[in-house]
Amino acid sequence: MNIKDQLSEDMKSAMRARDKERLAVIRMVNAAIKQRELDDGSTLDDPAVLAVIEKMVKQRRDAESQYRDAGRDELADAEAAEISVLEHYLPAQLSEAEIDAAVTRAIADTGAESMRDMGKVMGQLKSELAGQADMAVVSQRLKAKLQ
Repeated sequence: MNIKDQLSEDMKSAMRARDKERLAVIRMVNAAIKQRELDDGSTLDDPAVLAVIEKMVKQRRDAESQYRDAGRDELADAEAAEISVLEHYLPAQLSEAEIDAAVTRAIADTGAESMRDMGKVMGQLKSELAGQADMAVVSQRLKAKLQ
């Protein structure tokens, strides 16, 4: 079952369970997917749907941190709840050790020696770790290893 079908089934079950918060998030995801399909003029496949969901998670993480910094914990908690629903549709996230191993392997594969080679290594890592790791964390790990 692809992700769009899974979203549709989960929307129906959220309606039956009268889970308003979960239903609202699923509807929001479906709206974002449909908007992207209209913008692109094509039907999105699973990797493209994952990219939409990842973008939504990233936006909510940014909003959550801004709300916490501003002392608006109730809004930050709402963002965190949306993140937990969205993460259900993403593949399992890699551990820190797995990210470090992937970074080390990519450095060896590309022959990177300094920060000038960071773009080349990040290009490989982005395709390899898509949906499995927060690329900001991967970037931080890579910077630490290249310095």
